[in-house]
Amino acid sequence: MSYENILWEVDGNVGILTINRPKALNALNGATLNDIEACLKKNLSDSIRALVITGAGEKSFVAGADIAEIHDLDASIGLTFTERGNKLFSQIESLSIPVVAAIGGFALGGGCELAMCCHLRIVSEKAKFGQPEIKLGIIPGYGGTQRLSRIVGTGRALDLLLSGRMIDANTAFQWGLANEVVAHEQTLARAKELAGQLATAAPLARKAILESVFQGAGQPLADGLKIEERLFAFCCGTSDKNEGTAAFLEKREANFTGK
Repeated sequence: MSYENILWEVDGNVGILTINRPKALNALNGATLNDIEACLKKNLSDSIRALVITGAGEKSFVAGADIAEIHDLDASIGLTFTERGNKLFSQIESLSIPVVAAIGGFALGGGCELAMCCHLRIVSEKAKFGQPEIKLGIIPGYGGTQRLSRIVGTGRALDLLLSGRMIDANTAFQWGLANEVVAHEQTLARAKELAGQLATAAPLARKAILESVFQGAGQPLADGLKIEERLFAFCCGTSDKNEGTAAFLEKREANFTGK
């Protein structure tokens, strides 16, 4: 199946979703969100064990939302707009496979928000991050006020949110917004390499780690520890645990089956 605004390909057990609107710097409009949602629903299967999200062209990951669409919003339609984007981005964040963003340029507004709902971010040395919504008289609507503060801390988040300014790749790395900064031409290759490495991990344990981290986020420590205890116990009852520990003791590579 082909999509108007995105590309989908599979490399081994890694799915690669590319926002394909380079002339618009890959800005997110409603049709693009539709394509992303439909693509993930159709193509994610047990054979896909990691996902890379990137943007087409040399200049941009995603340079924001479609400003013309935002201009026409009123309060009622605006609520539908933000609920829809937040639902999709939360679905991406809650996937049971690692999601790696390959950020080769501008990650602004909705693009920064899309990057933050990915689990890891490989960033070109030319990348720029920002939440410039205040300059449009609005606030981020796809999780920017929430995920940014959780990733970089309240003070730094407010710096970007209240000023609307951009930061470069090295600053993003220092703040924890980027996991790794690489040469521009290596961005996608490095993201695919990392995704391929993560895809070999024990599937049930990988899923449990993601669930534990995101369910526990914002919870009191005691509640988060209970989530971890429950998922640790679950893993102890799996064949993958038996295989992983046996492989370690026998000094061989584990053959995880996801059972």
